[in-house]
Amino acid sequence: MCRYFAPSQTFIACSECIIVFVMRCFLAVLCGAVKTVERHRVLWYDSNTCYLYSGCAMKISFIGGTRTVTGSSFLISTDSANVLVDCGMFQGRRDLVARNYLESIYDPRDINALVLTHAHIDHSGLIPKLVKDGFSGRIHATRATTDLCGLMLADSAHIQEMESRWKTSKNRRRGLGEAPPLYTVKDAERAMTHFDPVTYDRSFSPAPGVEVIFRDAGHILGSAMAEVWVTDGGKKTKLVFSGDVGTSDQPIIRDPSVITEADFLFIESTYGNRLHKTIEQSKEEFTDALLATIGRGGKVIIPSFAVGRTQEIIYYLAELSRAGKLPNIPVIVDSPMATSATQIIKNNPDCFDEDINGLMAEGKRPLDMPTLKFTRSTEESMAINTLKGSAVIISSSGMCDGGRIKHHLRHNLWRPETTVIFVGFQAEGTLGRRIVNGDDTVRIFGEEIQVNAKIYTINGLSAHADRDGLLDWASHFRGSAPMTFVVHGEERAAFDFARTLQAELSLKTYVPDWGETLELLPNKAFRTLSVTEVGEKIGIFAGKFKRDLAYIKDKIARIERKGIAGKKDVSDRLGVIKNILGEIEEE
Repeated sequence: MCRYFAPSQTFIACSECIIVFVMRCFLAVLCGAVKTVERHRVLWYDSNTCYLYSGCAMKISFIGGTRTVTGSSFLISTDSANVLVDCGMFQGRRDLVARNYLESIYDPRDINALVLTHAHIDHSGLIPKLVKDGFSGRIHATRATTDLCGLMLADSAHIQEMESRWKTSKNRRRGLGEAPPLYTVKDAERAMTHFDPVTYDRSFSPAPGVEVIFRDAGHILGSAMAEVWVTDGGKKTKLVFSGDVGTSDQPIIRDPSVITEADFLFIESTYGNRLHKTIEQSKEEFTDALLATIGRGGKVIIPSFAVGRTQEIIYYLAELSRAGKLPNIPVIVDSPMATSATQIIKNNPDCFDEDINGLMAEGKRPLDMPTLKFTRSTEESMAINTLKGSAVIISSSGMCDGGRIKHHLRHNLWRPETTVIFVGFQAEGTLGRRIVNGDDTVRIFGEEIQVNAKIYTINGLSAHADRDGLLDWASHFRGSAPMTFVVHGEERAAFDFARTLQAELSLKTYVPDWGETLELLPNKAFRTLSVTEVGEKIGIFAGKFKRDLAYIKDKIARIERKGIAGKKDVSDRLGVIKNILGEIEEE
């Protein structure tokens, strides 16, 4: 009788059985949470008690962005309104990505409005799904954020459709069903009809009893912090959502605004336990890495987010060019989205800081240089890898999990003359994180690539404030002493920063869990109403999958060590299984 994990002879004879077992593990991770949680068991209510319209005090539900840097989304619920702050996509680790496919995190039909802090996909990426699933309210964002979302959500939808076609093709070869996209380009286009652009520093009311003012977050073009006043039961409470807090003195955009009062503060912690070098130190390190690579005839590969980071890298390179420090080599932005985003940024000068406005007043073009080229077509992108000699290649995605950057890494990561410069945060589970962590080899498009290139991480060029920058921004709240919820940071960073806020500013802090719903009480107090079971169950599936995968790989290795010379059929079957395991690990 054939059984999983039989002795080695049976294992070889039943490779098809093993493949089925592996695929079941894989599907369990992707679909387990949906299948094991009742359809009507959502984040803020269980099957017996609904907290959404319970007549209690105001509530806040942490839909995402808790103990991770992706999926930011928070739901404010009162007796008269339900308002979402951000609607981000989960990225990185498999168990995080699986959260995007949960069908009933909340009922979109019950949401009155969405307040969006900025356009990055980890804050906006599930908006098309929200609209697709029944949301009919308005989406409030700055004009620049609205412009960028028109670009970024369409691009995200295009990626969803491509991945759907790819996965469906693989499924059919294995006798499995279709893999529908999370949302389509039409869904993204329909979502854009819900946007209402809002000006910084002006009050607006997205829903009854809720008043909001956007302040400049200094993170990317159009990014905002949200001051939110909620009137519930005759009492007005002020909530402040930091969004992503930018660094001071970065080029192009203004510094983060200062806010001084809140009853409840929701603060990001991306770099809550790390310090950046200064801008000047980072620019010097960037220049040294650049010139050293050009000196040995290598290419400089810069994985960069299409919005914000790419334009600031162009700004620094143009600055070097004007100073005569940059040799006359090609500088290529290989990202259609970054190309369009750069034009959007040029069209929003009202968001610029004094420095860039001063340069333009002098007739200079801070986002242009003689050797700068933008590529859109696939043919142009492919031609880059045939270039001889040095070049600077800026491409997305910034975490190397998709986009054209993967092709450039595949062609150049193994070359010792190459330099890869990371200028942004690399989340857990991403290709960029594995490279930064020092992996000797990485898997790209099913191929093991040796990492021989020189790797630089220059976090001082990041759009996120570091620990001291966050601490300085939060210090302005010391007088009002808000209850502070530390969000949008990996678990260790969030808890470390929570302790820092307590020690340095005497603020009361709390690190919420995914799916937790809190009742916000008078005197800046709160209590937990519920915590979803979904996160725990996905964690169980992910852990089981990893253990099963490791067991199978070890079993294959033992068989190979026993020697299978001359047994080509056995060797071929093992090869098939190893390829499938490799594909699953890559996905």
